[in-house]
Amino acid sequence: MPEKATLEQAEKDKAAGKSPSTQAGEFVREEMDHIREGKHGARSTKQAIAIGLNKARRSGINLPAPAKGKTSAKTRKSATSALAKGQKKTPISQTRSAARSKSLKKESYTVATPRALSTQAKTAAKKRTAAARSATAKKAAATRSLATKRAASRTTARTAVKRTTRTATARTGTASRTGSARTGTAARTGTASRTGTIARTSTARTGTTGTAARRTTARTRARKQTGK
Repeated sequence: MPEKATLEQAEKDKAAGKSPSTQAGEFVREEMDHIREGKHGARSTKQAIAIGLNKARRSGINLPAPAKGKTSAKTRKSATSALAKGQKKTPISQTRSAARSKSLKKESYTVATPRALSTQAKTAAKKRTAAARSATAKKAAATRSLATKRAASRTTARTAVKRTTRTATARTGTASRTGSARTGTAARTGTASRTGTIARTSTARTGTTGTAARRTTARTRARKQTGK
């Protein structure tokens, strides 16, 4: 059963003239919160959203079932059944509800993470045309209150500042690493050059010393022969 706060928020959305999908969004949010809290899991993010939408239909939200070809026949049948029972206010079977909860507890609990929700949103958006996305955004903007619009503007501004800061930091870090690498290369090159120069100089000196020693030995031998 949906929580009292969720039902109240859905009623507020309805009174404000918002669409059935927006009203149903409160139930989807509740479902995601339940998964994060560990009450149950779901096979996928898409299934978790479908559970929330069906919960909204059972609560009386006039949300139509998906059109034919948009989803599987099983999902359409389940949505149609939930909508019909919600309109007739048919009570929910406690036995079936408990069985569903027990089954969902065996499923994954990672389908409500920010990354999973982002992936699902992008996948769904790709299936829609640009005109459809634009129309939906304009309709949503028209139903927002002034306070909501201001809050959204502030959030957008903060996000832009964070992105700029991260980009600048990343560039600074890259430049720093590049400079360090160049400095290290120069140091290694200078060390190798100096070492090679010293080695060659030492070899040359050693060669000169050997030549002088040989000359001294030759002179000594010549003197001895002259003395004899």
